[in-house]
Amino acid sequence: DVQLQASGGGLVQAGGSLSLSCAASGFTFDDYAIAWFRQAPGKEREGVSCISSSDGNTYYADSVKGRFTISSDNAKNTVYLQMNSLKPEDTAVYYCAADLPGNRRCDTQTMGVMTWFDYWGQGAQVTVSS
Repeated sequence: DVQLQASGGGLVQAGGSLSLSCAASGFTFDDYAIAWFRQAPGKEREGVSCISSSDGNTYYADSVKGRFTISSDNAKNTVYLQMNSLKPEDTAVYYCAADLPGNRRCDTQTMGVMTWFDYWGQGAQVTVSS
């Protein structure tokens, strides 16, 4: 079975950093698109970042560009999201999700269709205090 395990959330002051991990299992980690979404209280879930194994292309929402970095370690079957210069508005539950196989590019269109991501991990709470 495909499983995604998110970890690394926590509480940090504004301006601080956190790193999230998404450990994947149950599929060959060489053909995927894995993304991070987030959902703040009372708001819709939104796409944050994505990485595709096909050509390594990445996507970032405008709100996180320059602050967040997505990366993957194929040897560890893990995708990371390094979050720097965190703001209170980054507070949300963060979810990792996988589109298998990873035929689609990570772009605005793909991130706008959450149903294309068949597999979801449990959420990781990120809280940024002001």
